[in-house]
Amino acid sequence: MSPETNAQSKIVRMTDAEFADLTGFVKQKYGIDLTKKRVLIESRLSFELSQRGFTSFRQYLDSVRQDQSGNEMTLMLNKLTTNLSFFMREQEHFTFMEQELIPYFLKTRKNNEFRIWSAGCSSGQEAYNIAMVLDQYFGARKGNWDTTILATDISMKVLTKAQKGIYTEQELSGLPAAWRSKYLTSRPDGTFQICDRIRKEVVFRPGNLMEPFHFKRPFDLIFCRNVMIYFDGPTKDSIINKFYNATSEGGYLFIGHSESIGNNTRYKYVKPAIYQRRS
Repeated sequence: MSPETNAQSKIVRMTDAEFADLTGFVKQKYGIDLTKKRVLIESRLSFELSQRGFTSFRQYLDSVRQDQSGNEMTLMLNKLTTNLSFFMREQEHFTFMEQELIPYFLKTRKNNEFRIWSAGCSSGQEAYNIAMVLDQYFGARKGNWDTTILATDISMKVLTKAQKGIYTEQELSGLPAAWRSKYLTSRPDGTFQICDRIRKEVVFRPGNLMEPFHFKRPFDLIFCRNVMIYFDGPTKDSIINKFYNATSEGGYLFIGHSESIGNNTRYKYVKPAIYQRRS
């Protein structure tokens, strides 16, 4: 039995005041609603408290707040949020992208540039998947277009993994065999790495959706899938509004199929989980 598994029998319980403080702080700073996750918080952080010699969540929270580097907060968020990502997730989006979205942009974009943002990119599969779709579509014409993808996440842990572009056999299970041969190289340890050509198409940066967006130009396509499940209604509405303002005229927003963006949006519904900014 691992030490962390053994720690489950030594759960540290939170007081109501500690729970309110932690959830309120995370909600205000990151928009993540953990008010229904008390058991999850206690189970996932108790081992951390034990390892650090803390006997209460108050001591741990004080340590997180006092850390000026932000590393403690990042560590805590890594433990409390599930960074689930895999290749070809919600494949309908990639099919729509290839069959309708890219041809539309070819007709409407005159500067040979697609501006694409993978918001909440987790460990990188989504962003690399987008790059592969673009490479498949353009083929030899790819060099004539700037299709660099911005990929952001609040977790430095997943961004570090994403930048390396190294995945296990299991993590690649959804990727077509032909694409695996074309875009991945095998490593001695049995893992696989995204080829240099595709890795260079993606720029990974830390990003918090709760903070103001500062972009020089709007995006033609924004992916933010299965991220807003952590947000309450008002927070989600605010972020959707910021996405809208960061979307070019005629540009698209893709969200997760299990998500909705409500009726307060200025986006126009296209099909499930796909929205467009148009006048």
